[in-house]
Amino acid sequence: MNTTIKAVIYDCDGVILDSLESNYIFYNRVMDFLGRPELDRSDLEARRVLHTYSFNDVMEYFFAGDSRRDEALAFAKTIHYRDLMPFMKMEEGFVETIDILKGRYSLAVCTNRAVSMEMIIEDFGLTGYFDCVMTAGKVVNPKPHPEPVLKVLEHLGIQPGEALFVGDSAVDMQAARAAGVPFVAYKSNLPEAPSIGHHREILGMLG
Repeated sequence: MNTTIKAVIYDCDGVILDSLESNYIFYNRVMDFLGRPELDRSDLEARRVLHTYSFNDVMEYFFAGDSRRDEALAFAKTIHYRDLMPFMKMEEGFVETIDILKGRYSLAVCTNRAVSMEMIIEDFGLTGYFDCVMTAGKVVNPKPHPEPVLKVLEHLGIQPGEALFVGDSAVDMQAARAAGVPFVAYKSNLPEAPSIGHHREILGMLG
């Protein structure tokens, strides 16, 4: 790994948090509100979308062309993050790893969550770790567009090659690569991307 790395950028869902179950619960509540059946958990494309894309993009995926789309959107916005918090858990080894990285590298979050990231940071004891928290609510174009990653680089005052992006999806990889930032896949097999299965492995890659 490049020894000039100055910052590590983390995706949230699937990297910092295991939040897949909470995402299913969220969108199934919307489905129930509309009288639709629950999401088919064997539908891998739907799973990929709900777990990696921004809220607006997921709602468009599920409800485009539905006459009750706006009604679904309004209802979804009444579902509070803290109702879903019991169904989320921190990924093993994450806090121990950023405890080591903090002070040696700048740390950032780059997520397609829009409004709940600050509450997650507070509720999961992550206050004070991150120098930048970039969400879909702070950009015009969320991931896979590179805008969020570029905004992190701008905030930190570093060049693309001085950051490392840790993500779990093609959405993360596309955003990182389009911004010129080296990418590492967490618990995912993505084409032409180095991968780690545990957060501590990033320490060895950083040297």
